[in-house]
Amino acid sequence: MCVRVQEAAVTESQRETSGDVVMGRIGQVIMLLHGGDREEARNRFAGLWDEIGEAGDALHRCTLAHYMADTQDDPEDELLWDLRALAAAESLDDGRAAHDASTVAVRGFCPSLHLSLAADYLKLERREAARLHLVRARTAAGALADDGYGDGVRAAIERLEWRLGEGESRR
Repeated sequence: MCVRVQEAAVTESQRETSGDVVMGRIGQVIMLLHGGDREEARNRFAGLWDEIGEAGDALHRCTLAHYMADTQDDPEDELLWDLRALAAAESLDDGRAAHDASTVAVRGFCPSLHLSLAADYLKLERREAARLHLVRARTAAGALADDGYGDGVRAAIERLEWRLGEGESRR
């Protein structure tokens, strides 16, 4: 089960924030992925990752890795890409000023990043790790807007809580 909310490629705030060609290229591959061509998306993401590199722009790395995870067939590989996405998001806190526009865009992604990790760990039958990231997703979701994206992430968190048997405790 894919817990990711089907964002319209890259969120509008990310496009405005980045204002660059790389984010546009990532967005094109995301549309390819959402169109159902996982293998081609995986190949194109891999090429972009080679260009960006481990030391590239954190917003690019975060976005690309977040979606690259969805192209993986092996749950361990999916987990590794989602961990890369979170590491990129966390690097913004360490390396940039708190008001940097990319930092703001990536922080808006954090609930989804933790939600993805919770789902990965659940697939791998690592329930405690899943619970930990689910709590982090729920906490980070407080910063989400009351819009389609925010509502979708919150609903996905609730669904995963139910799958972990924790949905009733919230009611």
